[in-house]
Amino acid sequence: MTATVEPRGAGLAESDVAAFRTLHAEVAEAVEIAVRGKRLTIELVLTALFAGGHVLLEDVPGTGKTTLARSVAAALGGQSRRVQFTPDLLPSDVTGTAVYDPRTSDIAFRAGPVFANVVLADEINRAAAKTQSALLEVMEERTVTVDGVPHAVPDPFLVVATQNPVDLDGTYRLPEAQLDRFAIRTALGYPDVEDEIAVLRPGGRAGAVADVPAVTTPETVAGHSARLTHVHVADPILRYVRELGAATRDDERLRLGVSTRGLRTLVRCAQVRAAASGRHYVVPSDVQQLAGPVLGHRVQLTRAAAVGGADTAEVLADVLAATPVPRPTAD
Repeated sequence: MTATVEPRGAGLAESDVAAFRTLHAEVAEAVEIAVRGKRLTIELVLTALFAGGHVLLEDVPGTGKTTLARSVAAALGGQSRRVQFTPDLLPSDVTGTAVYDPRTSDIAFRAGPVFANVVLADEINRAAAKTQSALLEVMEERTVTVDGVPHAVPDPFLVVATQNPVDLDGTYRLPEAQLDRFAIRTALGYPDVEDEIAVLRPGGRAGAVADVPAVTTPETVAGHSARLTHVHVADPILRYVRELGAATRDDERLRLGVSTRGLRTLVRCAQVRAAASGRHYVVPSDVQQLAGPVLGHRVQLTRAAAVGGADTAEVLADVLAATPVPRPTAD
């Protein structure tokens, strides 16, 4: 007899699940006004948002990454800021700095662009390592510390970082420790034929961030995010997630498997996906659908595997296929 994956105790109320499912759909539809034909990517960004994580978009310039970040902020009714990462960008240009005011003889903190609900870190892999690392504390701790004084960023707080393909001139590979801070890595890619024609059509709404309505408030989003931690995750599901992580660590094609933080993030994102699907409990398909976007950037191929033509998506697919899936029992 296999283990049950459905809940037996109280978790998130059905009314909360229904309210979140409606809100999630409304935000996604609002963002789609400006970002055409990318519903799956939009939903992944929203998953990271409600899970309290951040997103790494790896794509070539001109595919709508800035439009996506600004549209999400507009739909949330919050503030958005953009930071263009360049080799000469300083950490204080990102986080802010203490400034002396000669009129009052006081030293006051001048907030940087990270103090917003949605922060677009554009072309993050063009900046030096010390500037990239300036994001680490604020992404993880949600505070900026200057002269020993912590300054909290707004809630909710989402960093959407874009990364050019690593073979482009002037780019630096992000270190594993920084990659692990991103809940999800995904890509927009080029739209299909009909959607790209709609984008090209003069007078259309594609790319018009000003047309994206505010369908909620940052406070409402923060409230839902906190409640979603109560979506039920049965022990067999947790064991399944742990076995997936252990399989990546044992795979000979990988020199680096998934960290415990990565597995915690997978569980958290699965909770959001379950509630967005109208369920107050997680099922194996929630984990399977998110394994690629959540775990793909957290594993590293060995040199031999990379030379042999393997890729992380193939390895994760093999791990998913080989790991036994918990099944519900009729009792």
